[in-house]
Amino acid sequence: MTDTRFHLAWFMNFTPDEWRAPFGQGGYPWDGQFYIEMAQTLERACFDYIMIEDKLMVPETFGSDRKYSLANGMMAPKHDPAPLAVAMGMATRNLGVVATMSTMAYPPFMLARLSSTIDSLTRGRFGWNVVTSAEDLAAQNFGMDVLPPREERYEMADEYMDVVRQLFDSWDADAVVLDRENGVYADSAKVRSIDFEGKYFKVRGPLNTVPSPQKHPVYVQAGASPRGRDFAAQHADSIISVANGAEGMKAFRDDIRARAETFGRNPDDIKVLFCITPTLAETEEAARIKYERETTSDHFVNDILASISAITEIDFSGYALDEPLPEKLVTNGESGTLDKFQQWGSGKTLRELAAAQGGGLVSSLELIGTPAEVADKMGEAMAEVGGDGFLLTTPVLRVSRKYLVEIADGLVPELQKRGLVRTEYRHQLLRDNLREF
Repeated sequence: MTDTRFHLAWFMNFTPDEWRAPFGQGGYPWDGQFYIEMAQTLERACFDYIMIEDKLMVPETFGSDRKYSLANGMMAPKHDPAPLAVAMGMATRNLGVVATMSTMAYPPFMLARLSSTIDSLTRGRFGWNVVTSAEDLAAQNFGMDVLPPREERYEMADEYMDVVRQLFDSWDADAVVLDRENGVYADSAKVRSIDFEGKYFKVRGPLNTVPSPQKHPVYVQAGASPRGRDFAAQHADSIISVANGAEGMKAFRDDIRARAETFGRNPDDIKVLFCITPTLAETEEAARIKYERETTSDHFVNDILASISAITEIDFSGYALDEPLPEKLVTNGESGTLDKFQQWGSGKTLRELAAAQGGGLVSSLELIGTPAEVADKMGEAMAEVGGDGFLLTTPVLRVSRKYLVEIADGLVPELQKRGLVRTEYRHQLLRDNLREF
């Protein structure tokens, strides 16, 4: 029989929670405990992984200063995802933990060593969300004035992936022999320098950590442009995307699978997960009222515009909220996100663009209703797409305990009842759980 189950993951960041709501604490205390408990909740619901987004600056694009971002807790403060990934992994047994780390910010040796260490600490459940960074403000924190053009960033990233792969392979799987009788811990014949010298990176090696359970972390990527899709299809174990409905989801997945084959990869080894932001309530009417209330508030609209401004470096505060964008916009930042957001030619006002599909940035489907209704819609969409799963999140990545319970104790049981998602973990390694179906 064909396995019709699909995968579930969650997209969040180490920032204040839904701090304006009655159920939020604003991140205090900043010990990560809220997110550790979040990971435990998602493990109870048998999610494949939780992914921690990251940015390396305090945004200043919206309104041309940092006032809005700080006053509204938008993308700042934002704490480092790697230690949180360790804390989540140590507090769980099966859930994968994925940290975002930039090829711009981490020297290849440092990233390979850190990833290997976290994969060992989590017993083979670590993933790396590969990003090149897309903000000049971030570049200025690392000795640059501006980022290289997008095409060059991907060229650098391709070389970067080659370096870290060689570093992970610099120890044979059986290099640690633990021969007490002869006093040999590791066989030096099975550990080698890589002596890498490329266009952008020069690394001697070898890595100074033992091979981790997965050898290298699960690679997650979110390439949307043609060049980004090639990068993802060549390297990623899981790809995250935002598409326009089931038709757009299918087109994207089919495209990725075709590209993977051109790189000599088995397309089934790549799990494409589509972002969704379900709105749940006891009735569909109540869910729609809740959705309208949340997505049309001034706070919501401005938070969305501040977020899109930060990642595209286009100041949306200068455009009229109740008029369409006067021109098609381009960016050296996250171009796929910009194209998805602006829907050029649709005639929608900027306010409508911000409210569309749960924010216009992170929702591939409209999913509003009771847990049973939303589960049916998810199942129907995935049957049309052909796989591989969904990445749940919220429009600006803030989350409350209330929403987590709605998903874990409302939506997921309905999905499980329909045989659409896992009810237990069968493997220790994150990569094995992803490839189970």
